[in-house]
Amino acid sequence: MNHSPPIVLILAGNDPTGGAGLGADIQTLAAQGCHAAPVVTCITVQNTHNVIQCWPLTGEQVLAQAETVLADMSIVACKIGLLGSVDIVEAVSQLLRQHPHLPVVLDPILAAGGGKLLSTVELRQAVIKLLLPLVTVVTPNSQEARILTATDTLNTAAWRLLDYGCQYVGLTGTHENTTTVVNRLYGHGQLLQSWEWERLPKTYHGSGCTLAASLAGQLALGKPMLSAVESAQRYTWDSLKRGFQAGHGQTLPLRV
Repeated sequence: MNHSPPIVLILAGNDPTGGAGLGADIQTLAAQGCHAAPVVTCITVQNTHNVIQCWPLTGEQVLAQAETVLADMSIVACKIGLLGSVDIVEAVSQLLRQHPHLPVVLDPILAAGGGKLLSTVELRQAVIKLLLPLVTVVTPNSQEARILTATDTLNTAAWRLLDYGCQYVGLTGTHENTTTVVNRLYGHGQLLQSWEWERLPKTYHGSGCTLAASLAGQLALGKPMLSAVESAQRYTWDSLKRGFQAGHGQTLPLRV
């Protein structure tokens, strides 16, 4: 007897390299045993070096895609990536309020791996006020956490993100100047657990997408938060270690 895989709604930008964005999320969720329902938020022009242009859709277009899927399919989790405009943030917050039962993973993409800024002050404020109170877990890297909270101390940044209303904060340490990568999970007003990973030698395009999508997949499979975060990290680290050079820029994770 065939069992239907859990279906995860993705709201993210399209990356024509397949390294990040919707392509990364689809691959990652398939590897978790889930089916991805991809909703396009932005069309991007990018390569493995950097994002060159980003064209957000309208909030109405994003909402129409998502609502049509939700009316037809049994969605059990949601992963949010690149949003691109305040209009889209407002539309997504409306969507989440209509479906409060869904576990939601937010990857707060503020800049491309190559450095191009993909957010404005207004967009970041909209994410804080409209989305974070509706999100189950937010997965910023240390730079994103500092920008969102206007603080240099990572523990303080995590507490502020929790104060903004999300239930959990999964904070990654790849961007820190440390010999190993230390990732932390915060929730219920405390540091729940930290993990230490071998630092890999290359720079990667799509690592944040891979982590957030794999976490959404694990939650869709019914895993509790702590073990879901641990499994998502393991899958992401393995994908990065297997990474391959598809272009002339950053290495792409090999998601299998």
